[in-house]
Amino acid sequence: MELNRRTVIAGAAAAGIAATTLGGTAHATGGRKPVKELFGKLADGTKVYRWSLENGGTRLKVLSWGGVVQSLEIPDRHGRHKNVSLGFDNIEDYVAKTPYFGALIGRYGNRIAKGQFTLDGKSYQLSVNDGVNSLHGGTQGFDKHVWDVEGFTSGSDVGLVLHYTSVDGEMGYPGTLKAKVTYTLTRHGDWRIDYAATTDKATVVNLTSHVYWNLAGEGSGSIYDHELKIAASRYTPVDSGLIPTGELAKVAGTPFDFRRTKTVGADIRVADQQLLYGKGIDHNWVLDKGITAKPEHVATLRDPSSGRTLKIATDQPGLQFYSGNFLDGTLVGTGGHIYRQGDALCLETQHFPDSPNQPKFPSTVLRPGTTYRSTTVHSFSA
Repeated sequence: MELNRRTVIAGAAAAGIAATTLGGTAHATGGRKPVKELFGKLADGTKVYRWSLENGGTRLKVLSWGGVVQSLEIPDRHGRHKNVSLGFDNIEDYVAKTPYFGALIGRYGNRIAKGQFTLDGKSYQLSVNDGVNSLHGGTQGFDKHVWDVEGFTSGSDVGLVLHYTSVDGEMGYPGTLKAKVTYTLTRHGDWRIDYAATTDKATVVNLTSHVYWNLAGEGSGSIYDHELKIAASRYTPVDSGLIPTGELAKVAGTPFDFRRTKTVGADIRVADQQLLYGKGIDHNWVLDKGITAKPEHVATLRDPSSGRTLKIATDQPGLQFYSGNFLDGTLVGTGGHIYRQGDALCLETQHFPDSPNQPKFPSTVLRPGTTYRSTTVHSFSA
């Protein structure tokens, strides 16, 4: 259904919220401007907006809170749309409960051991929020801030540009980091993410997106029957705190071998120490292609029941595959269903966890005068 001003205002009225547009014709399809509506308010009165985009059969809703993908709808083999990403229907749950549903992650995606690293001879102590370790930027990472968002059209593409400035010392990180993230829906329905960042002091950066995927539809049950292929012959084993040991281990002969397509649940209950550490899969794959100048295809996820297929291309060297192990039945999602273990998975394109403390891993250091750039493309079919 075409998303126009009348349907936006009607939907907003039903929810008790106000809808606005960016001017011009308020459509979210065919390269026209995205639609903006009030989603809720923070405790201090700050307004959080939701932006709706549609192009090439893909429908995307994004919050200014944490750049969150609140929903992403794609058609099945019969053309029927469903939301395939986990999320909430209110801002209060995103603030108080979310396990990074759909969020932009920074300054550093994944874990840094003991929240510490040394750069240019100086030691830094970061915010710790995962036992003794720092996870996804600390207690107030990029996912827990309101971003400045602007809608755009460019030819047949439609999208959003999101900005956030992280001040020097925020969560313990050095340097004022200016981050810019662009979400684009192409005329083919691809969702592209372009990350960019600059700093005024040497720092470390690792930005990613934390969408929880279930291609059968949000709240529909386990993803263990989803079929997955990852172009990686090595992965990074972890210790009991899920910090990489530094080894680049072969996936051959382990539950982590997805070089040939297999179901997510095929080996997830094998008595393997790495699976015990993660309570399932929560590991970084070392992509065979390494760091590349342009995004290259690295993973394919397919739901056989609907035919929905996701292909991921990236220029990054790693892919964190998380099988939703810590979804514990305490969260209720947008469709009114309880989320339980294995009800979704994440495929986070990134540099490796704990890279600032692992000299053999690709560097995540960003220096003044240079720009951090990364691109990931999600392509959908059925």
